[in-house]
Amino acid sequence: MTPPVNVEHPRSTAALRSVQLLTGGYLAISVLTLVAIVALRHHATVVNDAVWVRGTIVVASALLTVLFARSAARGSRRGYLRLRIVSAVMLVAIVVIIALPGTFPLWMKGEQAVCGLLLLGVTLQVNSKHLRSVFTG
Repeated sequence: MTPPVNVEHPRSTAALRSVQLLTGGYLAISVLTLVAIVALRHHATVVNDAVWVRGTIVVASALLTVLFARSAARGSRRGYLRLRIVSAVMLVAIVVIIALPGTFPLWMKGEQAVCGLLLLGVTLQVNSKHLRSVFTG
């Protein structure tokens, strides 16, 4: 096991705090969306099978993203690498969801756009020159 990275530099601390806030927002929105899906489950025009599957996957990925962000904030190289991968993959998936015609209702595409903006912030932060140097140096 590799020793943790020193993330005590104020710039690193601020960047990782920002990442944790963004991933926390992503998780909160994802959970609220799943609650809305459950509440609207009897309205087939608003909630279809694709919405159920996507909503569940997003909550799971958001939870993992939060856990990886916490791990990275404690100096874990593995947590940082996982965070970089998951945030980028989910961002691409969100872009695809928004671009797909007809599969998802407009309200879910809007929710995914908000999640995408949060993940864009995460992706930009974790791929910044500073954090890359902290975790690879």
